[in-house]
Order: sequence, then structure tokens, then C-alpha cells
Amino acid sequence: MAQGGKRPPTMVDVARAAGVAHITVSRVVNDEPTVRPETRKRVLRVIDELGYRRNDSARMLKSGRSTMLGVVLAGSELFELPRVLLGIEQAAKAAGHWVSLASWQGGTHEQLEQCLGRLVGQGAAGVAVIADRPVALEALDRTVARVPISVVMSGNVANPAIGSVELDQEQGARLAVRHLLDLGHRYIVHLSGRMETFDARARVEGWRAELQRAGITEPHLLHGDFSARSGHALATELIDAGRLPTAIFSGNDQMAIGVLSALAARGVSVPGDVSLVGFDDMAGADYLVPALTTVRQDFVTLGRLSIEVLLDLIGGGEAKHHLLPPSLVVRASTRAL
Repeated sequence: MAQGGKRPPTMVDVARAAGVAHITVSRVVNDEPTVRPETRKRVLRVIDELGYRRNDSARMLKSGRSTMLGVVLAGSELFELPRVLLGIEQAAKAAGHWVSLASWQGGTHEQLEQCLGRLVGQGAAGVAVIADRPVALEALDRTVARVPISVVMSGNVANPAIGSVELDQEQGARLAVRHLLDLGHRYIVHLSGRMETFDARARVEGWRAELQRAGITEPHLLHGDFSARSGHALATELIDAGRLPTAIFSGNDQMAIGVLSALAARGVSVPGDVSLVGFDDMAGADYLVPALTTVRQDFVTLGRLSIEVLLDLIGGGEAKHHLLPPSLVVRASTRAL
């Protein structure tokens, strides 16, 4: 509790109450081994009684070292953000750091630099940017960083000073399509997400490449926007046009929800008439009816690795780029022909 209800206790207050020198309290707080056990015990008791808390900002200014890492949320279309942040928080805490969040919703690279500068001004030793690619890629390419930067879900950042961690979207699409091909499907329609995003483009490329590997040269592609609404509309369009495929690879799980709704409304069975694969393995995908076959992305590991890349940069290492492999989760929404 603050002394007199006016201010928090200081190290000087602890030293006075414990009957020791200021430097002795500092050595106890920093867990230095040169303090006698009985003195350490007395100082720790006073710290507990007074409710003293170390001032990390002052400690950082004095030592020139920071325990704070910045995190910038760049854009609004940041899918699975809670799991990415969980990985970031866990990795930062394990390394003895804490994180401070900031938001940047698009604009010039100068404006992004201003956002980064605010975190640096607060003492950030480095910054992880969780990037909505259409918003952030160009700005990141041109950003001159005052501290090390790593980018989460970056696409292809050309800036050689910036490290990155990305999920292999193309490989995930290949896994989905290969699963359907192995089940005997040949008419596999892809309902894409927003094509201005890196994710959507990479998934289209993986879908197309895997079909071409199987000798299917005229694949059927329809463009959506990653929403359940667009999945419903595109599936309805297929039914109305009389072009219902034997399998649909949906741009993500949200679109797959819309597909399931549209097919059920028209009496089309999944997987009896159409097999369906999603992407992301969002929470609850295993409780859909039928449970959704999908591509799982490890977002917690993505966040954790972004901090590991950042800490390596802070330590003087070179910018590294990690591409994480996804995995296929087979459930009840797909079956063999």
C-alpha cells in the first residue's frame, strides 16, 4: 500500500524501514548473490509489508535495456488474432519480457513508422507486427525501423531488415485438394476468399497446382470474400447453374459454413452428394453437421516464433523467415466417391 495514501513506496523507503543502504535493496531486488541471507530475508519482508514494486521504466533508462516488446495490429482482417496473441504473450513471458499493443489501420509507411516510433518512445526493444497483408505489405517494405521488427502472417515482405513468420497457405491448399483427389473426386470447385489478400491467392495457387498435377487442366474457380454470406451465395450459384461439383474446397471455414447452409436448404447432402473441405480449423468446426474436414493452422506457434525471431534480431542476429507447415484434419464432411 502506498505510504500515506499519496505515493507508492520507493527503494529509499524500503532501505530506511529495513535499516540498510539503498544499494543493498537494489541488490536484493536484482537477486544478486552478495547479500547475506538474514539481510535478504529482512529486506524481502519489508518489501512485502510496504508493497514495493520495482520501477521497470526507471530501471530501463538507467541500464539502457528494455523488457518491453511492442506489438502492432496492422489492419482489421486479422483472423485467429487471439491465438496469435497467446503465442506472443507466452513466448515473451518465457523470455522475461512483457508486451504493449498498438493499432495501425492503414496508410503510408511514414504513418506506420510513427506508430512504431510511439512504441519505441515507450521503451520497446523490438516490435512484432501482425499484418493484414493488403494493408501492411507496401508500408512494411518501405519502413525504416529504429528497432528490430518481425512480421506475423507477412506474405512476402521484401525489406531485408525485417524477419517474418508465415503459414504455408499454398501447401495447405494442396493438402486439401490431394485428400479429395485420393477419395476419387475430379470435379473440385474452389470458392476463394478476397483475391487482394495473400492467403486467398496462395490457396488458389495450391488448389490449381494440385489439380494440374492430377491432369485436370480446367478447374472451376469462384471468388468470394472469406465470409459465410459469400460461401452461401456461391454455393447457391452453383446449384442454380446446374454445375454442382462432387467436391468443394472452401476458402476458409467461415465460407464453408455458408456452403453447408445453402446445400442443406436445397436438400443437397454433405458428404452424400458433395464433399466439403474448409481452411483454418476454427473453433467449433468439429461441431458442425457434418463435422468439417479442414486445414489446421497452428496460430499459437506462429505467434511464439514471431517473438523468437524478434529476440534473435534484438540480440544482433540476421532477419530470418519461417514458413510453418499446416496439417489436414479429416472429419465427416468428405467421403470417397
